[in-house]
Amino acid sequence: MTIDFDKGNGLVPAIVQDAVTNRVLMLGYMNEEAYRITMERGLVTFWSRSRKRIWTKGETSGNFLHLREILIDCDGDTLLVKAVPDGPVCHTGADTCFREVNNPDAMENTQFLSYLESVIQDRRNSPQDGSYTNHLFSRGLNRIAQKVGEESVELVIASMDNNKDAFLGECADLMYHFLVLLEEKGCTLDDVTEVLKERHTR
Repeated sequence: MTIDFDKGNGLVPAIVQDAVTNRVLMLGYMNEEAYRITMERGLVTFWSRSRKRIWTKGETSGNFLHLREILIDCDGDTLLVKAVPDGPVCHTGADTCFREVNNPDAMENTQFLSYLESVIQDRRNSPQDGSYTNHLFSRGLNRIAQKVGEESVELVIASMDNNKDAFLGECADLMYHFLVLLEEKGCTLDDVTEVLKERHTR
């Protein structure tokens, strides 16, 4: 879809969302040049209405926004910018410009599972040096499936003892590798949940 820059006198609002946590981070404005620079450099760039110039978020603070994708709304006059922040986004030092916490440690447990799934997806789409997740993906499906099998056996063995910490640690290991396997197979937790919901109604 074509972006309608003319509608807003050369500018379109750009809503920035954390590509991993899905938290809304800030609102900025882009003109055609800012959009082009963002796409070319992979760093979210805006047009400053107060300073009347192009500026890349983080050029002063170092807290850059690393672009993952840009979606255009149905009217072509608003952008949804999905990015991964290097640090706090607001100039006040807050995580977001809406005074919300964008910290996985503050999430509910069920939310954290979805966050972890998003991190794994992001690692696959945007590999990082030294990432164990990327190491697994580089080994391919057979190795990932093998790891799930190994972790399953270790969980069974740990369940035979009375060491709760060891048991939970093996549960966490299996859960993580299970999420990696889901991503490798192009499936999600929601897909699994739908199967469970269907079975529950039988």
